[in-house]
Order: sequence, then C-alpha cells, then structure tokens
Amino acid sequence: MRRTKEREHVTARTLIEPIVYLLPFLIGLALFTIYPFVNVFVISFKENYSFMTGKFSSVGFGNYVKIFADPNFINGLKNTGLYVLFVVPIATVLSLLVATLLNSNIKLKALFQTAFFMPMVTSITAVGLVWKWMFNYDYGLINYFLSFFNVQAINWLNNPKYNLAALIIYGIWNMMPFTIILLLAGYQNINPQYYTAARVDGAKPIRIFFRITIPLLAPTLGLTLIVNMISASKVFTELFPLFNGNPGAAYSLYTIVYFLYDKFYKQWQLGLAAASAVVLFLIVLLFTIIQLVIQRKWKNY
Repeated sequence: MRRTKEREHVTARTLIEPIVYLLPFLIGLALFTIYPFVNVFVISFKENYSFMTGKFSSVGFGNYVKIFADPNFINGLKNTGLYVLFVVPIATVLSLLVATLLNSNIKLKALFQTAFFMPMVTSITAVGLVWKWMFNYDYGLINYFLSFFNVQAINWLNNPKYNLAALIIYGIWNMMPFTIILLLAGYQNINPQYYTAARVDGAKPIRIFFRITIPLLAPTLGLTLIVNMISASKVFTELFPLFNGNPGAAYSLYTIVYFLYDKFYKQWQLGLAAASAVVLFLIVLLFTIIQLVIQRKWKNY
C-alpha cells in the first residue's frame, strides 16, 4: 500500500524539479567539457583545417600520419614516456616513506609536514627558478654537493644529454607533496588495532609494513599511481622556468603537450595539435585501464 501511494504522488513537478536544479551544471558541463572534448576528435580528422574560416580540405587520417612522421612528436613520445616511467614510481615510493614517517609520532612533526607541503602553495614559476639556480653549472647547489663525491660539474640545463635527467629530478620533487597528502589520507583509514595485534604477536616493523600497511594502502596506492601517471603525461609547465620556455637545450626535450602547444599556439596547425591531443588521450586511457586491471589483484583482504 505504501509503495502504491508513493507512485501516486509522482507528478510532472517532481520529475522536472531535479532537472531544473541540475540544469546550470549540465549546461556548463556540455559547453566547457563535452563539446570541446568531442570537437577535438572532430578537428583531428579535418586536414588543413583553418580556425579563422572553419574550412578544411578533406576528412581522413592525414593529421595522424603527419604527426607520426614528425621527429619532434616522436621525440615527445619518448621523452614523455621516460618521464612517466621514472617520475611516477620514484615519487610514489619516496612519498610512501615520507608519509609513513609523518604518520608516526616523531619530533617536529608539524615542521616536517609544513616543509613537505610547501611546494603545493608556492608558485610553480618561483619554484622553477629556484631549481634553475640549483642546476646552474657554475654555482649550482647540486653540482656543489656532487663535488664532495669527486663528480665533475654537470651542465644540466645547457647540455641536451642531461636535460631529461634534470626535468625528472624536478618532476619527482614537484609530485611528492600531493602524493604524500593522498597517502596520509589512506593511513587514516587503517584501523590501529591491526598494528596493535601484530605487535602483540611479536611482528617486526618491516613485516608489519609489508604485511599490513601495504595491503591496506593498496586502494590509495592504486589511485595515486593513476593520478600521478595522468599528471606526469601532461608534463609541460615544468619546462618553462627551467629552459626559458623552450623544450630543452637545442629543442631536444619535446613532450607531447609541448608539441601540442607548439602546433596550436605558435604554428596555428589545429589539426595536428588536435591529433596529438587524441593520441595522448588514448595512450593515457590505455595505461589507466591496464593499471585498473592489475590493481584488482592487489586486494587480498
């Protein structure tokens, strides 16, 4: 009887009212997210597309053929792949160690938390300029420390051989604060009784870490890896302060997003820019799906 009465009270107003409340959000979503997303795919198939007139010569895969024949795009694929391959796992491991220490009762805990979270509230340009000084060949702090180990000064920013290494070091440091926050949030969901029971049974800290902490942090670690992989794949702004807005010395450090920026904002070749954006999207989507499939096996509790 109650279900029948509830169905009788369903009117046109009860159906339309939620839609009216959601309408501003849906309009914004359609205009600023869905339409640009679809439009990029459409433009990527328009050959010789002109933004000013909207005209194009033909529809096909010509833009994709051109970008894969462009050495700068291939170089961007390689550099972006290496950047993701090194930055994401190293930053995640280091962040896990730092988060573990910050989650324990250590002295000056608040000071360390502030120090590790500072990059998140600091201008990326200001931080980049500091790192540019640290990488300086003549008086940089990094070369100064390397001199204690009898390592000759490295021309990090002017020698194309070391540009990617400098970008990776900077990227690891830049990614750690957000990763630490996510992992600390994951620590809050772990019941302390698990640790108490393990200590009562005589388990050592290393065993507790790998048998309790890591399995229970698996969902957070999975989310962290996916978010960091997506973020690292879009590496772009880090290039500007380090290399004066150029993709490395002698333009040897192209990334996919910088290639997109170069084709769109400098050369106005929107078809090539859209094609490179689609390729990046498909690569990120593929690796995200692979990670999700692998991470299903992590849950062993």
